[in-house]
Amino acid sequence: MKIFVRGEKIRTAELKNKLANVSCEWTIIDDTNLSNFDLQGFDIIFDLDFDEHAAQLKYYVGLSNKPVFLSAVKIQLAAAVHAFGRKPECLLFGINALPGFINRNMLEISAYQKSDENALVACMASLGSPYQLVEDRTGMVTPRILFMIMNEACYTVQEGTAEIRDIDTAMKLGTNYPMGPFEWADKVGIKHVYETLEALYLDTHDERYKVCPLLKTKYLKGENFYS
Repeated sequence: MKIFVRGEKIRTAELKNKLANVSCEWTIIDDTNLSNFDLQGFDIIFDLDFDEHAAQLKYYVGLSNKPVFLSAVKIQLAAAVHAFGRKPECLLFGINALPGFINRNMLEISAYQKSDENALVACMASLGSPYQLVEDRTGMVTPRILFMIMNEACYTVQEGTAEIRDIDTAMKLGTNYPMGPFEWADKVGIKHVYETLEALYLDTHDERYKVCPLLKTKYLKGENFYS
C-alpha cells in the first residue's frame, strides 16, 4: 500500500505513529505545491492541514475513485467543494486532523457523499483503524465540544472567578479529564482553538462559540496559557 501524506510535521508524525502497524510505503511532505507528484499512483491520500490550505482541493478532485482524507474541522467539505466549483471524482472524506486528535483509538471522519461510506469501511479496514462517522459540519464533534469548554474556561478567568491552574486542576479531578482546558488548548494550539471557534460562530451564529476576548488576545499575541 502506498500512502501519500501532506502536512506539518507534528501531524504527519502523529499519523505515522497511528498507522505504525500498517505495512505500507510512505511519502510524506510539508509543501503546498503538489504539481510534481503523480497522486493517482498512491492508494490513499491524506492532507492533514487542508483547513489552512483549501485551495489544495485542485490537486485531489480529479483523482478518480481515490480515497482522499482532508483535515476538515475549520471548513465543511461541502463548502470547500462549492467554493472550488467542481464536483470531486475522488472519494472525499473529512478527518479531524488537528494536533492531538489523530493518534487516538477512534478517528473522527465525515464523508462528502453518503454513497462513499461503503468504500470508507473497506479503506479503514485496510488501515486497521476504528473510526466514528460524523456529519460533514464545521467543527465536527469533539473539537466543537472541547473548544467550547476551553472558551468558557477563558470567560471564567477573564471574569476573575478562578485562576488558570485552579480551573485545570478542578477539571482533571472533578471530571477525570486527562488535561485541563488550558493545558489542552496549549497542546492542540491556541491558533487551532481560536480559528475553529471563529469558523463555528460564522457558520452557526450561536453565542456559545463567540470567542472570549482573553482567548483572542492570546491568539493575536501568539502566546500560550502556560509559558
